Amino acid sequence: MSDLEAACETRSTKVNKIETTKALKTPKEAWEKLESYAQNGYSSIPKEDLSYFLKCFGVFDRPATPKQFMIRVRIPGGQLNAEQAEVIGRLSRDFGNDYIDITTRMQLEYRFMKIADIPTVLKELQSVGISTYQTGVDNFRNILNDPLDGIGMDNILPSQDLLLRLQSKFLHNWEWISVLPRKFNTGISGSMSNRSNVFGQDCCFVLAQKDGHYGYNLYLGGKVGRIAKNANIFLKNEDEVSKAFAAIIELFRDNGFRDNRNKNRLFFLIEAVGMQNISEAIREKSGIDFTSAGDTLTIMENFDPKHGKVEMRSGAYAVHAVVPSGIFKGSDLILAAQSARRFGDGNIRFDVEQSLYITGVKEQDMSALLHTPFFQNYKNVDTPYFNNMIACAGTEHCPFGVIPNKPDAIEMSEYLSEAVPLDEGMIRMYWSACVKGCGLHGVGDIGFEGCKAKVDGKPAYGVHITLGGKLTGEGEEGYSVLKTIPLIYAKFYVESLVLEYKRMKNPGESFERFHDRVLSQYSRAFIGFSMILNAYFRRMNINLNVHFGEGVATGKHEEFEMFELGRTLYHKLFEEEAYSEYVAYAPGHKEKLVKLQKKDPSLDETLAELIYKMIHPDKDERAVVFSELTDAIKY
Repeated sequence: MSDLEAACETRSTKVNKIETTKALKTPKEAWEKLESYAQNGYSSIPKEDLSYFLKCFGVFDRPATPKQFMIRVRIPGGQLNAEQAEVIGRLSRDFGNDYIDITTRMQLEYRFMKIADIPTVLKELQSVGISTYQTGVDNFRNILNDPLDGIGMDNILPSQDLLLRLQSKFLHNWEWISVLPRKFNTGISGSMSNRSNVFGQDCCFVLAQKDGHYGYNLYLGGKVGRIAKNANIFLKNEDEVSKAFAAIIELFRDNGFRDNRNKNRLFFLIEAVGMQNISEAIREKSGIDFTSAGDTLTIMENFDPKHGKVEMRSGAYAVHAVVPSGIFKGSDLILAAQSARRFGDGNIRFDVEQSLYITGVKEQDMSALLHTPFFQNYKNVDTPYFNNMIACAGTEHCPFGVIPNKPDAIEMSEYLSEAVPLDEGMIRMYWSACVKGCGLHGVGDIGFEGCKAKVDGKPAYGVHITLGGKLTGEGEEGYSVLKTIPLIYAKFYVESLVLEYKRMKNPGESFERFHDRVLSQYSRAFIGFSMILNAYFRRMNINLNVHFGEGVATGKHEEFEMFELGRTLYHKLFEEEAYSEYVAYAPGHKEKLVKLQKKDPSLDETLAELIYKMIHPDKDERAVVFSELTDAIKY
C-alpha cells in the first residue's frame, strides 16, 4: 500500500455529510430536472438539489434573496469576446436586476435570478460558448491565467490554449462532475508578473527556466492562508503539463480525504504524506520521470492599473478600467463590449482584482475610448487605494459573510484618498468578509478579514488587519498586526500606516517594496501599536508621531522596541534624555524618573502614563510587550 493510500484509509473511517448527500443521486439526474423545476416553481426543488447538486452547474440558492438564485459564470482565463460580453450583459439586465459581481477567479456572478428564467439564461450563455458547469462545490473551478496572456510584453509562454486543454479533461464530462473530495483550484502563469494570484491555487503551473529552456514549475497545495509549495517538478512543454495535471487530479480523486471538510483540500493530503511522496506519485501515475524544478521567474510587480494601460506585443494597448469592489452592471458590460468593438480588437479580459481590460486599443484611439459612456462610469486610473482593491461579496449576498465588505472597502478607500492623497504609488488592499478568505486578504499588501467586534460593549462589525502579503517571487502570506478592530475605527489605523508610506516611499516604490525595505525591520506588535498610537495622537491633537526608519537595531525584539520608542517620545517632548546612560535598551544604572506630568502638567495624562511605563526605572514595572498598553489608547 502506498503512503497516499494509507493516509486515505486512515481518514476514511467516516464520511462527511456532503459525501452522504452526493450518494443520493448523480448530478446528471438533478441537471435533467432543471426544466421541470423552472415550470413547477421553487417549491418543487428538493432540498439536496438546492443545497448541493444545482451548485455543480453554477446555480446557487441564496437565503439573502429568498427564492432567487446566484449564477456563477465560468470565464476561462478571464477572456471574453464582445459577442459573449453583450449576451452576458443583456441576460443580467433582463433577468438579474442588471447586477453583476466580478470575482477573484476572473469570472462573473449573476444575482436575483428566478428559477423560471434559469434554463433560458443557461441556454443563451451556451449559444455563445459560455458555461456555468462545475463552478461550485466539489468540482474544478475556473482556471486562472494572466489577463494579458498572449499579448503582454512580459508574457513568455502564452498559456490560454494550454488552459483550454486542461479544462477539456473535466468540463461537461460527467465522469468528473462532483467526484472530487473538495473543490480544486488551478492557475497558470506564463508571465514574469504574477497577475493571477497563481500561488494561491491547489495546482499551479508557473513560468520557469531550466537549462536554457522555458517551461513551468509545478506548485501544489495553495489555499486560503497557505501559499502553494514547490513540488520540485519542471514541466518542459504543454504535453508534460497535461499529463502531470491528469495524474494530480486522479491522485486527489482517489486518495483525497472525505471525512472532515475543513481538512480535505489537496493541502491536507500533501501535509499527511509529504511533498516528496506526492511528486513521486505524480511521476509514477503519469509514467514520466519529470526533471527537478527550474528557476521560477515571477519576479515583476504588476504596475498596469497604476498607469491605466499597458503596451501589447502588437504595439497597441490593453486599457484598464477600475471596478471598485467588483460591483458591476450588465448594461455596463454591454457598453464595454461596444467600446471593445469600436476602439479595440473586440475582446475584454477580467483580472483577479475584479477589474477589466479592453485590449487592442491603438494610441490614436485612446482619447476617444476614454470619453465613451463606459469610461464615464469607471475610471481608467483611480487613486492607489482603488486601483488594486479586492472585496468579496459580504453579508448582502454571501451566507458566510460577517461584514458588508464591498461597501466597507469602498468607504475606506474613499476616506484614504481624501485623508492621505498619493500622487503615485501602489497599495493592494484586499478585503475578505470572513475567514474563508475569498477576497484574498492574506496576499494583500494590507489585508482585511471580517470578524465580530465590540464598541462600548455592544456587538459591531470588525476586521483583523494583516500586512506583508506578496504575489512576487514564490508568493507569501501576510501576517496579523491588529486583531478584532471595530470597522468604524479601522480606517484611522490604516491611515497611520499609509502616512508613513507617503512620507518614506521612494519614487515609484510600491507598498510591497516599502514593506520589505522598512516595515520588515519591526515586529508585528510594534507596527500594530504604532498604527493605534499615531491615530491617538491625531485624535487628541498631540503634535507627535511614531516614525518608522531604516537600519533599525532592535532586531524585532519587542522589549527593546518598547524601550526605544518610549525613550524617543520622551526626547521629543522634553528635548532631553530620560536617563544619563543606557545599556542594552535599559537605564545604565539606577536612576529616578520624574513622572512626566510633573515635568509638564499640560501633557496628555494617558500619553504621560504610557511613556512612563515604557521606560520605567524599575525593570519589573516596565512594560515589555505592547499589548500591555494598547487598551489605553484604542478608540
